[in-house]
Amino acid sequence: MKEHIIKYKELSLENISKDEKELIQHAINSASKAYAPYSNFKVGAAVRLQNGIIIEGNNQENAAYPSGLCAERVALFFANANFPDLPVTEIAITVLDQLGNVSKDVITPCGSCRQVIAETEFRFGNNIKIILASKDKVLIFTSIKDLLPFHFVLKK
Repeated sequence: MKEHIIKYKELSLENISKDEKELIQHAINSASKAYAPYSNFKVGAAVRLQNGIIIEGNNQENAAYPSGLCAERVALFFANANFPDLPVTEIAITVLDQLGNVSKDVITPCGSCRQVIAETEFRFGNNIKIILASKDKVLIFTSIKDLLPFHFVLKK
């Protein structure tokens, strides 16, 4: 039998870097603008490109479920469409509760978003730092490989 070990850091908001706090704040700002009239589950994501540009994305629901799109994919697809030669270096993800406050629970990306993050890592040949933020703690992963160890990629 083989085992897979998931590596990540669990930190308080006070113990993360200025850049990580900035990216989380962008994710929070983006979550507040999410279009989630059916679930009221507002997710925000912010990606930082290699040159420092930050791009925000939020979930977009649709009455013709599942035609909506998750925050992570909105941000990554916008980044890759508009800056196709700039690698994504990190992504922050957070969720707002029903009252508009940052959730007390850490929320992880869905399987589809994990696969898109994996493809983005593969596309640029670099790991993407993943920052998952709740009200009181932050989980930091150095690569999607810890959240999706058996990801699907086509070799070039």
